[in-house]
Amino acid sequence: MLTSLSILITIALSAPLEKSNTQPRFDTHDPGPTDPTVTHIKPWKSVPIDPEYGGNWCVTGDLDGDGVAEIVSAKNKYNNGIHYTTSAVAHRLDGSILWKWGNPQEGQAYNGYDVGLQIYDWDKDGSNEVILLTRGELVELNGRTGEEKRRFDIPERATDCLVFANLSGSSHPQEIIVKDRYRRIWAYDVAGNQLWGGNWKPGGFPTAHQPRPIDIDNDGKDEIMAGYVMLNSDGSTRWIYRSKVMDQSHGHLDCCRILTRGATPEQFRLILTCCGDNNIACVDGNGKIIWERPGHHFESVQIGKIFPALSGEQLLVDIAHCPPGENPLWVMDAAGRVLGKIMLHSSRIHDLIDWTGDGVNEIIVSADRGIFNHRGKRITTLATGSPGGALLRGDMTGDGICDITIITPEPIAAHIFKNDKGTTPAGCGCGVNFTLY
Repeated sequence: MLTSLSILITIALSAPLEKSNTQPRFDTHDPGPTDPTVTHIKPWKSVPIDPEYGGNWCVTGDLDGDGVAEIVSAKNKYNNGIHYTTSAVAHRLDGSILWKWGNPQEGQAYNGYDVGLQIYDWDKDGSNEVILLTRGELVELNGRTGEEKRRFDIPERATDCLVFANLSGSSHPQEIIVKDRYRRIWAYDVAGNQLWGGNWKPGGFPTAHQPRPIDIDNDGKDEIMAGYVMLNSDGSTRWIYRSKVMDQSHGHLDCCRILTRGATPEQFRLILTCCGDNNIACVDGNGKIIWERPGHHFESVQIGKIFPALSGEQLLVDIAHCPPGENPLWVMDAAGRVLGKIMLHSSRIHDLIDWTGDGVNEIIVSADRGIFNHRGKRITTLATGSPGGALLRGDMTGDGICDITIITPEPIAAHIFKNDKGTTPAGCGCGVNFTLY
């Protein structure tokens, strides 16, 4: 039950902000991707995904060492609460198939959650591997050929997602975090030895969709935001987020993003979204609450500079599980004040990329296939042919600038939009620990 103080805090944080002449504000209703007054741009390349082995979960990276990204797509099986990868296919950007792996008859092509498959140079030999979680096992594939390099056992249910972290203080993150959905979490070293884990609901709360590695005390080892709990690198509890304005018994952590890094944990600022518990919060690196704004199902967050005349960076967050046509996307400042709102048919999934070369970020929305400016206006429609799903940022053309890749579930294809004017730098592909959240 909320205390009187909590109720006052809730009312204060939910109240509308006073208008300010110094802060840009917008509140727009997007007409949608069919608006004929907005420029439509076609993809630089559209790569059909093999329907037998592939699915709508895709990651991108250089597999064959030529400096150009390839696309790895996977199917996933959902069985009695267990998610595991069943097949995978690697495509070159010309659509040709580099390799296939697994049993294509077992899994499903469409998944609305993270899949245990990542591209990463695990052994630091200069070539990427593809690492995936199949039923009760981790499998490491040669990125060039798709041949199995090795596999080792993990708990049968620990195949929900895959995260690489630095738990040993080495120069290269080599440990892995795996989890089930959403009760337990485990850590393994590069040799497949279990380091810690298996505890039921760490901190007493469900796990997050994807645990977040953060070196919060700058000792060279990652701490793990595993849900509403921050774990030390040895798996022990560092602190637990305890809200002042909500009952935390209904949900779990959707995502954690770093708003500000610092020399000490006190100087860090982390943004948390609370699925089912309808809250967004900012805490420091010790878990101390800086602010909370309850009342909506906030889901995914990006951090970046959106307003050219406003100092600092802003937050972009969607409000999910609303009726079609009534899904908001909010821009907030570092203090949790709402600076802008866009009403969309669907506000999932989104990112921030400088697309126009003006030095600030435009807002990219996958499902509604739009690029929006700092006034909340659609400036470009991304012509994918059908509503977008996963949105991957990263260089796909070899020029070091961040491009946009949108995965359409029907038909399954990767649509790459080349960033001709923007300045956002990026490495090849989406990078390690890609997540939908």
